[in-house]
This record gives sequence, C-alpha cells and structure tokens, in this order.
Amino acid sequence: MRVRSRLWIVPVLGALVAVAAVLPALSQPSAEPVGTTSVSVGPGRGAPPRAEATGVVLAVHGGAGTALRREDTDARTERAYRDGLAGALRAGWKVLRDGGGSVAAVEAAVRVLEDDPLFNAGRGAVFTEDAGHELDASVMRGSDLAAGAVAGVRHVRNPVSAARLVMEKTPHVLLAGQGADDFAVRSGLPPVTQDHFWTQARWDSLMKAKERSGGGRTPVVGGSTVGEVAMGTVGAVAVDGKRDLAAATSTGGTTNKMAGRVGDSPVVGAGTYAKNGTVAASATGQGEVFLRGAATATISHLMEFGGRDVTAAAHEVVHERLTALGGTGGVIALDPRGTLAAPYSSEGMLYGYLTADGELVTKVFPGE
Repeated sequence: MRVRSRLWIVPVLGALVAVAAVLPALSQPSAEPVGTTSVSVGPGRGAPPRAEATGVVLAVHGGAGTALRREDTDARTERAYRDGLAGALRAGWKVLRDGGGSVAAVEAAVRVLEDDPLFNAGRGAVFTEDAGHELDASVMRGSDLAAGAVAGVRHVRNPVSAARLVMEKTPHVLLAGQGADDFAVRSGLPPVTQDHFWTQARWDSLMKAKERSGGGRTPVVGGSTVGEVAMGTVGAVAVDGKRDLAAATSTGGTTNKMAGRVGDSPVVGAGTYAKNGTVAASATGQGEVFLRGAATATISHLMEFGGRDVTAAAHEVVHERLTALGGTGGVIALDPRGTLAAPYSSEGMLYGYLTADGELVTKVFPGE
C-alpha cells in the first residue's frame, strides 16, 4: 500500500504558528495615547492633549457652544458667569471640606447652577416647541456604579436632587415624565409651577428660533440663536477623601425641541459616568451625538481597556470620535488622582475647578 508523504504538514504548521503569534498583538488595545490629529474646531487644534489641572477635587461646567468673546463681553456679564461657576464650586467644596462624599458634593454644586438663570438647567431652562419646560438630570456614584436619573420632569426645581433620590430610594435608574414628577413630590421635594423656569432671555430665544424655522421645529443647541451666546447643560465631577468618584449632569435641553425629546444628560454612559479607578465625567453639547457615541462611558473604557490616561481618553472622544459623528461639545473628566481634562470641540465652554489646596479657577473665554 502506498503511503502519502506528510511533509506538507511542516509548512502548514509553520504558518499556523506565525498567525498565532500575530493574533494577540492584533487583539491587544493600543496603549499609546491617541488624540494628536488635527481637529476642525476648538482650542489647541493639532496639539497633543494636555491636562487642564492636577490636584483637583471638584470641577463644574456651565455648558458648551458659541463662545463668550472677551472683546464683546462687558465686565458685569463676565462677572455673573464667573460668580455662577464659583458659587457652585464653593457649595461642593463645603461638602468635601466637612467630610462629605463626592455624590453630595456634585449634587450641591449642580443645585447652585440649576438655581442660576444664566445656565440652561433648572431656573434657566430653555423652552420646548410648545413653550413648556422639560428637564433632565442624572447622578452616578463611582464606588459601585449606582446611578439615578430623571427625564422630562416639569415641576421639579432641582432635577439633580430628584436623580439622586432615584438612585438611593428606588430599584430603578431612570424615571421619566409624570411618574418622575410624582416620585419627587412623594420623596419630599416641593413642586414648582412651570412659571418658575420662565426667563425673558429664554423666551426671546424661543421666538427667534420659531422665526428662523418659520414656526417649525429647528432645535437650537444650548438654547440660543445666531448672534447669542449658546450654552447648554451644567455638570459637576468630584473625588472625595476616600478617593470615591461621582458625576452629575442637568439640563433644560435644546430650544424649540420636540416635546418629549430626551438628550444625553440623563443617560448613564452618555452624559454622565463615574467609575472608581478610571474617571468621573460630565458632558455638554449636541445630545444626540453624545448618545450615539456613548461619550462618557467611552472615556472610561479607553482608560480601563485601552491604556489611555484621562487627558488622552477625553481628547480622543471629544475631538475625534464625536466630531466624526458630526457633533461638537465638551466634557469635564476627573481621575482618582485629581487630574482634570476639559476638552471641547465647540467654540467655547464655561467651566471651573477647585484644587485640594483651595485654588479656585473659572474659565469663561476661549484660550484662558
């Protein structure tokens, strides 16, 4: 009987060994920071990402969009924005200084911004297409990934507090609409009428949006129209004495939005994310794009699985991944060591931070 030679097995085995050696390298996430490519808009175009600050314990943002221009902004307006951010930072700092946790700190900071009519959250919320107000907010705790959120609430003065109650008092993560309003009242939050959220500036923005769209639906990110400062959403991130991270985000949405529209702010992993060991992040910008790009969770995943530091991860998401989807905006992202990243691809972003040694910084103009 003729025996067929098996010498052909030798080169085949050699090829298989070569392929096996290559596969792990192909599947291994790159540990090299990504984010040095040129971008079309935003600060530091084409420059490598860099940390905003170190030693940070608390940071806040007041929204991203059309920039405040130093040459066009009077001292009173500049002071109002800086005071709003500083007041939020001081409220959160008081909690941390007194031994409170990061969740309580971000709630306290965001409540101040929700009560300030300058910002598109709470008191300063924009109008929907039917001249109403529908507010969204979320909170996340990094120690155990607990989270709470509300969407489309109409009678809650401070939606961030309702979000925290959802996290701590229910088995759910997100409550919406009338059910969320009812839950807030049952939980001890006094309701407010829709008039509480009415401001002349937001009404004027709605009228201009209606005029531009011929009475139709043309949502305007940040609540303003051409020629006005467009800023939307507020948020806070913090790390406490136990190195526990937390993040919170709150918004009135977009001017002239469809009734019932929900953006990224109340969605865990899009507008808000916190995980001990990686990052606490709060986003602001075009909500639909931040939802599609899972913006804040992606920052955490790039750090955990891709070897990025917080600066490189946040830069990649804001300047590369989200712009590739057609959207602009920004994030504040804080790691457990107190390194803060604050990239934005929009014209401007209002934000500020406070360090462990008490330094308080606010930034309202591009390039500060």
